[in-house]
Amino acid sequence: MKRTEDSETRYYIDLDLKTRTIVSWGFDQRATLVKQKAASPFHERIFITRGQYYKIEKNPAVMG
Repeated sequence: MKRTEDSETRYYIDLDLKTRTIVSWGFDQRATLVKQKAASPFHERIFITRGQYYKIEKNPAVMG
């Protein structure tokens, strides 16, 4: 299923604050993201721009 990218799309990086690692990154519609809960109290979601997201997708090595 193809995800829609429009004005309601939000891009993000999920971080684990305890281990200081990136858990995942992705995008979804704003309404869907509001309903999602963190996997653990140490996980934090940082929202990024579309350009930053595509830079990560193009070269995942920039994430460490």
